[in-house]
Amino acid sequence: MDKKELRTILLVEDSMADAEMAMDALNEAHLLNPVVHVEDGVECMDYLHARGAWASREGGDPVVVLLDIKMPRMNGLDVLTAMRADEHLRRIPVVILSSSREESDLARSWDLGANAYVIKPVDVDQFFEAVRTLGQFWAVLNQAPEQG
Repeated sequence: MDKKELRTILLVEDSMADAEMAMDALNEAHLLNPVVHVEDGVECMDYLHARGAWASREGGDPVVVLLDIKMPRMNGLDVLTAMRADEHLRRIPVVILSSSREESDLARSWDLGANAYVIKPVDVDQFFEAVRTLGQFWAVLNQAPEQG
């Protein structure tokens, strides 16, 4: 399968350290999908709507959005609210990546339609395992299909 045919994983994360950890976890999961990293909710919405700096991007919607909650300009819950209110974006799977253990953030994420909620970075191995598991749901693994 040509890499151009694979849908993008969109990583929305303002912390470079957390973004690098997520990228490492995705690489370790042997995903073929290209990963695009944006640093805040405004840039995420620009990417999703192919406007501004992303006006000339190729490809359709991402296969999944990995979304941090606490970001400048536009936070993750606001992005999730906007995505779920948009007829074109509402079915894109969204995984909340958050350092918050606050019940209110968790409840609000589910109420707004998050597909999963991962607390970071409790432990690098746990985070890698969570991202690997999520990747297997929505992404194409770098493995040949079984012959049967």
